[in-house]
Amino acid sequence: MIKLYDLAGADENRRFSPYCWRAKMALAHKGLEAVCLPWHFTQKEIISFSGQERVPVLVDGDNTVSDSWEIAKYLEKEYPDTPSLKLEAGEVLFTKYWVETILHPDMLQLLIMDIYNNLVPEDQRYFRESREKLFGKTLEEVAQNREERLPRFQKLLTPLRITLKKQDFVAGETPGFSDYIVFGAFQWARCISAFPLLKTDDSIYAWREKMLALHDGLAQNAVGFPV
Repeated sequence: MIKLYDLAGADENRRFSPYCWRAKMALAHKGLEAVCLPWHFTQKEIISFSGQERVPVLVDGDNTVSDSWEIAKYLEKEYPDTPSLKLEAGEVLFTKYWVETILHPDMLQLLIMDIYNNLVPEDQRYFRESREKLFGKTLEEVAQNREERLPRFQKLLTPLRITLKKQDFVAGETPGFSDYIVFGAFQWARCISAFPLLKTDDSIYAWREKMLALHDGLAQNAVGFPV
């Protein structure tokens, strides 16, 4: 059985890492079953066997793979007879770097107190110290006036919005890893926060609904908020 170490909140069923969601959706896309093991920010010793300190970490027999991108490549190589993640598609690397350098940082500032409030106490201390060092201000200051900043965030989504008006998925007619990269960010928000990032008439919202329904509702059935 494949094992995946998966970031959890104070409620161990609240799994909110965008990177772990990429890996979970990729596994489901391939039709592969995995046991998702809860892991907290401060439990670095538990995954020390992987040679690094972050999740997701996938264990498949004697093979250990960390980093969601490396996991996707591993699954594509080791399970070639399962549906392709379309890693060779031209947009996938652009999508990865756009999400990680533009979408995630802005989203983090909108969700930061929701993340903090859903962590176990040890993780709260770690999260506050590390993120306040990153931003040079308190978590509360980072989170200030998020309602006023939401239109700017929604404007950042314009290229994605236009793309999804032209085609069903980021990867084209059917979903691929590009979709799971972007979806991971929105599932991160949905699992950790009741703050609505999208309007219901947005093409991104409609796409997110399709993504939630994929793989027998894997993401839809996860602990989260109805936003």
